[in-house]
Amino acid sequence: MSNTIYYKITFLDFWHLSSGLSGGARLDSSVIKDSEGFPFVPAKTLKGVLREVAESFGNDFVNECFGEVVQKDRVPKEGKCHFNNATINQATKDALKNLTHFLYAKLASTAIDENFGSAKDGSLREIEVAKPLSLYGTIHNVPANYADTMINTLKSLKSMGLNRNRGLGRLKIEILENTQNLSR
Repeated sequence: MSNTIYYKITFLDFWHLSSGLSGGARLDSSVIKDSEGFPFVPAKTLKGVLREVAESFGNDFVNECFGEVVQKDRVPKEGKCHFNNATINQATKDALKNLTHFLYAKLASTAIDENFGSAKDGSLREIEVAKPLSLYGTIHNVPANYADTMINTLKSLKSMGLNRNRGLGRLKIEILENTQNLSR
């Protein structure tokens, strides 16, 4: 018996999940975007941060849902759960299709020279951030005996992305009502 969990991520602050690309001379790091220019949370990123949280719930849950860690001379067991990208819903995309540039801002930071109290030379950094918004995602094939644990793992996630320990990427996750048991 397996379940599908539908959830909503609401970012409460600016957030940054990196595309791995820079913006030339202007930006040190850009937000990852889909083919239409909308920010999203890649499934691989979500799986990784949830795995970190899940480790507090026990190895059996982690190994069953996320997969085993690669060990020498042993083929690891793949996790049963399938994570999809968390994306903006289609109605919002349709309403904002020509306004995607309004979903982003730029943040600058610098390092301070402790001796002089001024900016260190060459330390100015500028990153692109996404503005607060909601994204929707699913996790398929969640074993029934771990569905509640996966829901608790989702609800335990409080931040994600670059500088999450410095105030960026604060979030809350809600489980949506259409979460269901798919076994027949």
